[in-house]
Amino acid sequence: MKPKALLFANTDRYLYHFRLSLLHALADSGWEVVLVSPPGDYGDRLRQLGFRLETLEFSTGSMNPVREAAVLASLVRLYRRERPALAHHFTTKCVIYGSLAARLLPDVAVVNAVVGMGYLFSGADRRSRVLRHPIKLAYRTALSLRKSRLILQNEGDREAFIGGRLVPAELTRVIRGSGVDCDLFRPEPEARRSTDASVRVLLATRLLRDKGVYEYAEAAAALRERYPRAEFILAGYLYPDNPSSLRSEELQTLVDSGGLRYLGYVEDIPDLLRSVDIVVLPTAYLEGTPRILVEAAATERPIVATDIPACRGLVRDGITGFLVPTRDVAALTEALGKLIADGDLRRRMGREGRKVVLAGFEEDMVLRHTFDVYRELVPDFPRLGLA
Repeated sequence: MKPKALLFANTDRYLYHFRLSLLHALADSGWEVVLVSPPGDYGDRLRQLGFRLETLEFSTGSMNPVREAAVLASLVRLYRRERPALAHHFTTKCVIYGSLAARLLPDVAVVNAVVGMGYLFSGADRRSRVLRHPIKLAYRTALSLRKSRLILQNEGDREAFIGGRLVPAELTRVIRGSGVDCDLFRPEPEARRSTDASVRVLLATRLLRDKGVYEYAEAAAALRERYPRAEFILAGYLYPDNPSSLRSEELQTLVDSGGLRYLGYVEDIPDLLRSVDIVVLPTAYLEGTPRILVEAAATERPIVATDIPACRGLVRDGITGFLVPTRDVAALTEALGKLIADGDLRRRMGREGRKVVLAGFEEDMVLRHTFDVYRELVPDFPRLGLA
């Protein structure tokens, strides 16, 4: 029988868009791959690719103790039935619940991947303050398994988890992002839109307040007066399970006030990035390395982002883009204005950005590092064979 790897995420969308190369690499290495997530729009696609998906009904925003106990009980039954040799969990609730379920199995190797500290640690509302302490306690329990590793996406998050005594330092590893296919995310030839004088700015993100959507709309409104041919584009989707999500009426107000062109959710991100000139992410969210920034840099697009650990590892201020303070609309406006006004600067920063991605964020490199972590816990785990 093949050894079994179980991967547990909070959406099938995440598994399909961010971890598909990992799923294929595991299958190609001789492992049976079992996926677990709530039902969603990508389950059929994953099954058509040959993966088995077990659906588990749960909501990332639920606080109902009876419902959450039922979810955990269902997960325990699923783990006992599947008995994986390796379990890889993604995002907070999956990490905590998956690790608790894995405690009941002998010899399972557990890899937890946390993409930043998230809303509960960055939010200032009452809900996040109330939940912060119990989540810390849950993390300490979940992340203390000796046959486990915690993968974080930047050194700032690693220091925060260790400094907060959420995980022993020796169990942590840093892998920068989930990897980007640099053949798929590639720059267009220099002749791109040679007859189009407009400059297009893009914010593509989950539509959460802490992602800087308000700041972007304010900056866009100010810049439209100076650069009337500039276009300010917003792409993304509402995320009702997250208390920080915009409501539909808030979104419409922002689009109108900033003169934004709202695209909704866009599936073809490579094509979208090649159609714009600048990518911006004024986030204050405690996240890992934002994938959209890695994809933008791979496509040779200059970036304006906030000066936080999540962005600092990729964006080199003044070289691949600009870093600005969080929630500072004036600084954001100034940085975007510099790039809108100077095509040579945009092209130079874009070229430097792709060099950074090729040196540390390319998909095959991330896969190798991930397999190295697996091999720490499963000594006979195969080495990754890539062309």
